[in-house]
Amino acid sequence: MKNRILIAALLALALGIPAVVAAQQPSDSTSDRHELRRDRRDLRHDRRDTRSDRRDIRQDARERRQDVRSGDTTAARAETRDIRGDRRDLRSDRRDRRSDRRDIRQDRRDVHRDRHDSTSTKP
Repeated sequence: MKNRILIAALLALALGIPAVVAAQQPSDSTSDRHELRRDRRDLRHDRRDTRSDRRDIRQDARERRQDVRSGDTTAARAETRDIRGDRRDLRSDRRDRRSDRRDIRQDRRDVHRDRHDSTSTKP
């Protein structure tokens, strides 16, 4: 199948029909815009995860304080473990957000560069 597409593309180029080749593949700017949307969606999900982890940490800290006041050290240790796990998740979400922001900046540059390249006149 790939060989047929390759042969058709080479024949189209040889015959001077560049529109056929362009029609087979989506433009780079379209895929860049879709990638930008995906990265923004990932960033929103990571923000939501961060908020929920912070809320869980606050709740676990409250429960741990109550357990310590009531003298239930076993439950307090379990809450401490939960807090550590939530903090680990929070760090992971922070790293994901940093990576997603980097991807968004790069995708914006790509979209801008593609838009600039397509509007420039070539002598």
